[in-house]
Amino acid sequence: MHTIDKRRTINPNRERLVSEHPDLNIVDAQTAAAIDRDDAEIDKERAAARAEGGSGAKTTHHGHALAGILGPAFVAAVAYVDPGNVAANITSGARYGYLLVWVLVMANMMSVLIQYQSAKLGIVTGKSLPELLGERMHDAGRFMFFMQAEVIAIATDLAELIGGAIALNLLFDLPLFVGGCVIGAVSTVLLMFEGGKTHRLFEKMVIALLLVITFGFIAGLFIAPPNPVEVAGGLIPHFTTTDSVLMASSMLGATVMPHAIYLHSTLVNDHYAPGQAKPSTKRLLDGSKVDVVWALLLAGTVNLSLLILAANSLYGMKGTDSIEGAQHAIVSVLGPAIGTIFSIGLLASSLSSTSVGTYAGSEIMHGLLRIKAPMWACRVVTLVPGLIVLWFAPNPTEALVVGQVILSIGIPFAIIPLMRYTHDKELMGKWVDGPVKHAIFIAVAVLIIALNVLLIVLTILGKA
Repeated sequence: MHTIDKRRTINPNRERLVSEHPDLNIVDAQTAAAIDRDDAEIDKERAAARAEGGSGAKTTHHGHALAGILGPAFVAAVAYVDPGNVAANITSGARYGYLLVWVLVMANMMSVLIQYQSAKLGIVTGKSLPELLGERMHDAGRFMFFMQAEVIAIATDLAELIGGAIALNLLFDLPLFVGGCVIGAVSTVLLMFEGGKTHRLFEKMVIALLLVITFGFIAGLFIAPPNPVEVAGGLIPHFTTTDSVLMASSMLGATVMPHAIYLHSTLVNDHYAPGQAKPSTKRLLDGSKVDVVWALLLAGTVNLSLLILAANSLYGMKGTDSIEGAQHAIVSVLGPAIGTIFSIGLLASSLSSTSVGTYAGSEIMHGLLRIKAPMWACRVVTLVPGLIVLWFAPNPTEALVVGQVILSIGIPFAIIPLMRYTHDKELMGKWVDGPVKHAIFIAVAVLIIALNVLLIVLTILGKA
């Protein structure tokens, strides 16, 4: 009788079957034991599924696979292939050949560390860097910090908007102001897919633009392949003139984009819709390492390709210190087809980076001021100053220099808090940075901040 009651507890339907079919009253003991074992195994599987962070039905969700974790870093990586970086890399290659290849490699390695730290902070705490700052600052401090961060977002958008307007001018001969309006409108539509259930679609569109950028900027290398030995020679750290030292300082100092640091800590959480099951923290961190390395490897490849393209095909040519001049030089050397592909890559660079910049501005406002403004309103705030520059400035390309200085001013405000928080035992728990990693982070942060201070001083003195 005890055995029958146990079976009833495990399988309530058995009692109904027995009452409906009296001839089944006697159950073979071996069958009953097998049934008990099956039920026990099912219970174990369900318990294991709950331990993984979701029900049995959710354990097969694509978010638990590596492919489901990838994406946030690719969106953040767009900041590293914006029009400002395009101009800087082409100028470096055209002036100094392969001399500064090693600088880009070093810069990319530093960006991998910093972007992973931002992702780690967001994954472990479940909050973005701006949110954590907002929780730890008084009202006046939060407002002042927001103002400098918003100026950074506007300066970032200025470069992207100008780059897109120049691309449309090169492709379709549109006036710069009209081109800026087109870029603003298209990027606003793209931002409508950000957040919620459509956020994965937003990521895919940005990644698609990143692939267009990649093709657009490396196509010229297939037409005029560089000498591998000469490229490898550029991996040896050395300088030739004082000007090359200044250029290297500018390239290293401009490596880290403040809005990419703020945003990455948000992207890793926005990657999952509200209520959607997430993998464990360890699995997220492991996946994020792969995400960051792959994304910045792609962005670094694009930047290296631009420098190598210029070193191989444009070395010594005049007029390559502006985006328009670089495109005209590419057309004259490699032909109109490659020039058009380059312009398309520049257009994709503008659309993706300006959308990501506005997204960052929105999250900065939300984290610091606790205001969730509509995305279109954030788009207007960052768009209008750029359109004013396109309307009134006789040479909008010069505004890129000013924008770079503003970005340099904002870098310490992003790096220093990130460095502190990832070394905070109370905040990070067992995921806190160890002393060696923290020491490396400090060294990288000091180097980047020092180089940006140098860039600011040189720009003010007119020597940059």
